[in-house]
Amino acid sequence: MSLFFRLLRYTALATAASLFSASLIVAGVYLYLAPGLPEIETLRDARLQVPLRVYSNDGQLISEYGEIRRIPLRYEEFPQTLVAAILAAEDNRFFEHPGVDYQGLLRAAINLVQTGDRSQGGSTITMQVARNFFLSRERTYTRKLNEILLSFKIEAELSKEAILELYLNKIYLGHRAYGFAAAAQVYYGRPLEALSLAEIAMIAGLPKAPSAYNPVSNPRRALLRRDYVLRRMLEVGYLDQASFNEAINSPDIARLHVAHTAVDAHYVGEMVRTEMLRQFGDEAYTDGLHVYTTIQPNHQHAANQALRNSLIAYDRRHGYRGPLARLQPEQLSDDEAIRAALAQQRNVADLHPALVTHVADDHAIVRLSDDSEQQIASEGIRWAQRYISVNRVGPEPNNPADVLGVGDIVHIRLAESGHWELSQLPEVAGALVSLRPEDGAVLALVGGFDFFHSKYNRATQAERQPGSIFKPFVYSAALEHGFTPASVINDAPVVFDDSNLESEWRPSNYSGRFYGPTRFREALVHSRNLVSIRVMESTGIARTVRYMERFGFNPQALPRDLSLSLGSHSITPYDLVRAYAVFANGGFLIEPYFIDRIEDDDGNILFQAKPPLACDNCSGTSDEDILLTDNLEQLLSLPEPPVQAARTIDARNAYLMQSIMADVIRSGTGRAALRLGRNDLGGKTGTTNEQRDAWFAGYNADVVSTAWVGFDNPQPLGNQETGARAALPMWIDYMRKALRDRPEHSLAQPEGIVSVRIDARTGDYASSDNPNAIFELFRSENAPQPTSLYSPGSDGDDQRGSGGVTEDIF
Repeated sequence: MSLFFRLLRYTALATAASLFSASLIVAGVYLYLAPGLPEIETLRDARLQVPLRVYSNDGQLISEYGEIRRIPLRYEEFPQTLVAAILAAEDNRFFEHPGVDYQGLLRAAINLVQTGDRSQGGSTITMQVARNFFLSRERTYTRKLNEILLSFKIEAELSKEAILELYLNKIYLGHRAYGFAAAAQVYYGRPLEALSLAEIAMIAGLPKAPSAYNPVSNPRRALLRRDYVLRRMLEVGYLDQASFNEAINSPDIARLHVAHTAVDAHYVGEMVRTEMLRQFGDEAYTDGLHVYTTIQPNHQHAANQALRNSLIAYDRRHGYRGPLARLQPEQLSDDEAIRAALAQQRNVADLHPALVTHVADDHAIVRLSDDSEQQIASEGIRWAQRYISVNRVGPEPNNPADVLGVGDIVHIRLAESGHWELSQLPEVAGALVSLRPEDGAVLALVGGFDFFHSKYNRATQAERQPGSIFKPFVYSAALEHGFTPASVINDAPVVFDDSNLESEWRPSNYSGRFYGPTRFREALVHSRNLVSIRVMESTGIARTVRYMERFGFNPQALPRDLSLSLGSHSITPYDLVRAYAVFANGGFLIEPYFIDRIEDDDGNILFQAKPPLACDNCSGTSDEDILLTDNLEQLLSLPEPPVQAARTIDARNAYLMQSIMADVIRSGTGRAALRLGRNDLGGKTGTTNEQRDAWFAGYNADVVSTAWVGFDNPQPLGNQETGARAALPMWIDYMRKALRDRPEHSLAQPEGIVSVRIDARTGDYASSDNPNAIFELFRSENAPQPTSLYSPGSDGDDQRGSGGVTEDIF
């Protein structure tokens, strides 16, 4: 045998031995590593970490919570342009290789031998999926072998499209963005389908190094990476030359975008976050929960605007406190100094920081943080009388120069008229809560001027004295214990000498006057303090306190003295609106709720609210329906009857109180609400001592709302700042929009209510010719009887006067 053939034989034997040895090594490595490999089945049910999202009742985003921003999509929902860009940049042979690209591994091996650099890993998309779901990112040979073996397993059990879907949703792309749908929102503020080719190429270049090629952190390097992706797309045939030229010449506009919220209800969002954390723990932030609230966007927007307008109106009545800051003359020519100064201030709600650059006789020019300029006419500055004290302001300015100077940094606001005006952040605070009285659904809730300025939720956390707004509950208790709307009580001075008090208690009316004998209805309509005290005294303190439980108040938290009649305790606006809902719905105590349903990330309903309804005969499945249904399937499909809320006060009591509180608006302290032009409204003002708190609560049968104004650190609001002046305008502005296009809806008159002609001075029954006669509503058993009109006739028979019972009771 020639030397050549012997060499060939030895070479073949050596090769075979090498291959056999390599096979043994591979088999050994597999047998060693395989038991530790995870099951690929877990990828089929992979639970991506998705943030908690809170929505309004119609599905508009309110808030998003969680460290990870991710928007999972199905494979077919990803634009094919994005898929092409990813394949061109990361793994062009993805649809050809079995999970491991031998060509790529060979290139990485050659690079390692030549340079000693392991930066070229030769990873395919499948290998990246294996690493991201199951392995660490440490660069060791063991991890790489695990990655390769896992990739084979993944390819054997999942389709290429399923692997790509996992990759496109899982990969980290910088700035808390996980997955390409989230990256589109984070960097461009738009969904994937709205991105241009150049923008898609930009985010397609991020997987290689999200920090190094980040368009926000490293815009120059990011642009180089984007252009590389575009060239690769051109080289492999995913782009034509014209599209490439247009994209590569496009400027990049990437910047960080926060999650776009469609409804400004962050106080509600925080309430939901707290509740979800209580129920689900920290997993609430990663399990992709979708919480749909009861908030109605149009109501919420109206509430936000009503509160802000009301607080700004109060703030303007008490004067201008001066600029936020002032730049020195030498800084006014330095654009960087100007931008830095404006950046130190922030937008608060709809207030924008601006630099005064020019002041004329009839206007001022200001520069905003985006370098734009706006003009403020003198009409938008005239309100700015100098603040002196809560009860004193300086004279009205003659021109803008009396208020503003060049270099002042101030807040400005776009008025409803479309013109800019000088403004300032109100120091006073406020809250507004609105419910649906039928079931307690929260329609709108605002806990302050701006959530990001102050997260303190005054609607649910601020316990303040209710003052006169509490009187209707005291009067309701009196109606339940023998009083009628026509009862006459003496409005006269009263002195209480109580050992628990440091001195005598001499309560008075707000006006300082006393009005003598006053009917029950008129006393509440005009909020007479002394009558309220005597009404509660007559009803009984213990009885009244026990009765308050019917409105959801905790009797243990109430003072057990006559000061309760004037609202001397503390309460939140949230609890107060619940109590007023009892009047609005005809006597039922409902439980306010703000979460309608909770869904998981797959759309499965985890919770659905089923609140008790305020109704005596709730509609649902009748016994007759059940008896007539002989099919089990049909029986199971019958609607579940709603749960009835507990009736806590008599329907007649609620109706009489509604009648009285309607008069509060028609002729009492709430007359300003007449501008709404509706006849179905009732309500009550509230003002505490020294005007520290101002309230208004009111309702019709569809909406009940409470507005509050006061300082977080309780102090006087100022002279004349009563509930009617400080809080009622907020309620009016909100209800105008909340009830727009809604027909009038009042409580239906229940059985057992009669209308009787009475003497307005005495409350007794009156004949039709009595000049002081008016009609009043009564419970039928409490109606005054016309016995005083009976007189013996000449024939011994009883005779009735001309205003007999048949004519006068309806």
